[in-house]
Amino acid sequence: MEANKAEGRGKGDHGMQIPGGPLDRQDSLHNMESLLPKAVKRRVYALKKLQVQCANIEAKFYEEVHELERKYAGLYQPLFDKRRDVVTATVEPTDEDCEWHNDREEEEELAEELKKKAAVEEKEEDAAPEEDPKGIPEFWLTIFKSVDMLSDMLQEHDEPILKHLQDIQVKFSEPGEPMSFTLEFHFEPNGFFNNAVLSKVYKMKSEPDDDDPFSFEGPEIFACEGCQIDWHKGKDVTVKTIKKKQKHKGRGTVRTVSKQVPNDSFFNFFNPIKVSPDEEPDEDAEFTLATDFEIGHFFRERIVPRAVLYFTGEALEDDESFEEEELEEGIEEEQDGDDDDEGDFDPKKEEPQPAECKQQ
Repeated sequence: MEANKAEGRGKGDHGMQIPGGPLDRQDSLHNMESLLPKAVKRRVYALKKLQVQCANIEAKFYEEVHELERKYAGLYQPLFDKRRDVVTATVEPTDEDCEWHNDREEEEELAEELKKKAAVEEKEEDAAPEEDPKGIPEFWLTIFKSVDMLSDMLQEHDEPILKHLQDIQVKFSEPGEPMSFTLEFHFEPNGFFNNAVLSKVYKMKSEPDDDDPFSFEGPEIFACEGCQIDWHKGKDVTVKTIKKKQKHKGRGTVRTVSKQVPNDSFFNFFNPIKVSPDEEPDEDAEFTLATDFEIGHFFRERIVPRAVLYFTGEALEDDESFEEEELEEGIEEEQDGDDDDEGDFDPKKEEPQPAECKQQ
């Protein structure tokens, strides 16, 4: 099954693609090839053979990129560990650690005003007890609620659990192992489940498909595996209990039975749908898998490396600016296309068309 592809051309910039392709365009290209003179077609086949060799070299390139990512993940990890320690109040940063120079004058003026206001309030409320929050409360929950892709998965009953989330880590497969990455969600002891870590593995391949080598664009997630959550009794938010009344056909008596049914929850993320490699998934299953792969990729490339910027909202502004820029480019292209069409317009050939009736 062809799934989302990570192009891997730069960290944090790996494109994800939804399965599918322009079949009509492919047919037209095949038709064009069939019209070529035999001698030319023979040479085109030689070029295609060279192209397959290029794809194999490109696959090796991405394998080395994966190794580089694994190497640098080890360099990032001590910094991410310090981030976790600050978030969880394991370590209190020093004054030097907290020094942050901001070049934006408006923010500096606002900060100065807030300092003066805080000094006045401190004098007025000197006797009042001061709140002393530990670490950065609800750090990861705030990120989940701020990012559309994650908030869409989040339910109200998930929030008390995610308050106990202390860290999210990315682990890359070791050299010699099949290419993959693992997301690890680290929780403090809580009243919902016994697991200290919930994990999900995304399996990848970086080799051209024998049947379609020219579609290769880099590492591709093709499967994922979740983990078993050891829920405390009555705390499993991925299921809900419903009661149904059943009537006995013979005696006419009525009884009430309880039944557990699936419930919407972020924690279904750790129980992905399973598709046999020998079977072609249906459209719904393919869409669900593609979405799952995109979310896993987003955690790896955006959320984990830039968590503090998603917490403050700065990364969200960057994402929105990028989307707006793409949208503007799309509008410009559409306008250019409209201009081209205008040259073909002939008012003499236009005939008035009857208005369409809207069916009720």
